[in-house]
Amino acid sequence: MWTTTGYPCVQVAGARLTSIFTTLKGVDERKSDDTPTTRRSLLDRQILALAVPALGALVAEPLFVLVDSAVVGHLGTAELAGLSLASTLLVTLVGLCVFLAYATTAAVARRLGAGQEREALQSGVDGLWLALGLGIVLAGLLWITAPWAVGAMGGTGDVAEHAVVYLRWSAFGLPGMLLVLASTGVLRGLQDTRTPLWVAAGGATANAVLNVVLVYGVGLGIAGSGIGTAVAQLGMGAILVAVVVRGARRRGAALRPAAGGIWANARAGTPLFVRTLSLRLAILLTVFVATGLGEVTLAGYQVVASVWGLAAFALDALAIAAQALVGYGLGADDVPRVRAVLRRTLQWGVAAGALLGLVMAAGGWWFALLFTSDPDVRTAVALGMAVCGLLLPMAGWVFVLDGVLIGAGDGRFLAWAGMLTLVVYVPFALAVRHWAPDGAAGLAWLWLAFAGVFMAARALTTGLRARGSRWMVTGTA
Repeated sequence: MWTTTGYPCVQVAGARLTSIFTTLKGVDERKSDDTPTTRRSLLDRQILALAVPALGALVAEPLFVLVDSAVVGHLGTAELAGLSLASTLLVTLVGLCVFLAYATTAAVARRLGAGQEREALQSGVDGLWLALGLGIVLAGLLWITAPWAVGAMGGTGDVAEHAVVYLRWSAFGLPGMLLVLASTGVLRGLQDTRTPLWVAAGGATANAVLNVVLVYGVGLGIAGSGIGTAVAQLGMGAILVAVVVRGARRRGAALRPAAGGIWANARAGTPLFVRTLSLRLAILLTVFVATGLGEVTLAGYQVVASVWGLAAFALDALAIAAQALVGYGLGADDVPRVRAVLRRTLQWGVAAGALLGLVMAAGGWWFALLFTSDPDVRTAVALGMAVCGLLLPMAGWVFVLDGVLIGAGDGRFLAWAGMLTLVVYVPFALAVRHWAPDGAAGLAWLWLAFAGVFMAARALTTGLRARGSRWMVTGTA
């Protein structure tokens, strides 16, 4: 792995880790005579201290695609269409690997809560090696299969050529991106969401500069965009790995790859991979249905889905806070604290969902004006966002419960529940495709199926699980 000498940003982040360890110990040592109001206020501050920076990092990641689109868009329509195909494949591939962050967060937080700082960082180092190995393998496969993958997406002619060029050059950044996921998981487990925020912001800025310089200054075209993105991702991965390695060295964790530790991380991540796969399949099915309902429905779906995605990022930030705090509480064998985190983050999630839902429902028509001049699409967007706004509080409940159970290491249940909810959703989605009208009404029915039926199935399964105690396994098990 990389060495860690002489980088001021790494030194600052390392000092922050030391401060976090000290603060957490201080929290554990607080006397039980604190008032309920004081304890709730302290918990609220902990939730916000983790969630707000996490939100910034989550929003910074999509900026890569936005910057690439803005730069490449001026090269021509074929280049932009090629980027659209390539970025869809890349986002899907990286999204399926998000278990590298989730599994590591839970494992590190649990060990940290148990007072096993060295073991926590050792688990994190093993996760980095898994991410590096997986990233190298996926990069090689992507380079080889890029033409086939683009063809499978329907790409032809110049569009396919540009998509393959972008995919192959950006493939070099996959190891960096997966290291970013694993390192971010380690730092979240250590209750540090600020360092990933600053690195994500710096990476997005570097990506923008590199894209402009390589695409237009050097004249590399769409290949320059792929190279710039890859370099930025590798740089982000190197910095975050350096932060983790610095902390690991200070606490005596071994930096060598350990087959047992890597296998343990892979085994813990497999159920979360299945869970993520079920979500991706549900989204792909939703797009399939929208496509079958006509051009207006599909165009409206793209706008509503973009706004829904932004709201999901905000709610996911609370889920990340829940992951870290629940993992820490279970590691510390503090079940009352875990229950308190569950209750409070659910309250935050539903309240945030209600607030964001109100904005979506009330502002649907105004959002539509920003994206299209077609009156039919505007009507579809406004109606679709009204439906989503009404159902977003339930989504807030679902996302937070996901975070709680991921933090508890309950991945096996989430895998089975994910596939079960997908099975429940499929007939409703297909019914919309066959019987719903096109246009605004069709889009409303589609979002009722996805944000209503699918989310309700997830809310029911995870809610029933959270009411019990089987997921609250304490200690480092």
